[in-house]
Amino acid sequence: MKNLDVSLLLDFYGETLTEKQRTLVGYYYNDDLSLSEIASNEGITRQGVRDAIKRAETQLYEMEAMLGLLGKARSTEEALNQITALCEKIREYNLRYNGSREIEGFTGKITEIVGEIKLRS
Repeated sequence: MKNLDVSLLLDFYGETLTEKQRTLVGYYYNDDLSLSEIASNEGITRQGVRDAIKRAETQLYEMEAMLGLLGKARSTEEALNQITALCEKIREYNLRYNGSREIEGFTGKITEIVGEIKLRS
């Protein structure tokens, strides 16, 4: 079974791999080609493809262990989701008890900023 985290790690650390490794890992994880299909397309053995992908996976996991960029991105995403959920609760509370346009504007702006941050990530 394929570990789809490798595809995400490739986004973060793909430039640290050789061009050949990036290509093979991309075919396997992003294009969902089998080892046999990749081997046939690249003119190498299935075992050669497997070995190259395994080496690349090891490098990607080592980079994540050292730098933690994927973990930080996931933490940031979760924090932004929590901010959005809390803003929605504040909006609902405001509508129910106060109806302040100012609070509605502030929560709307916060939600907009969170959306912009997500797009840049």
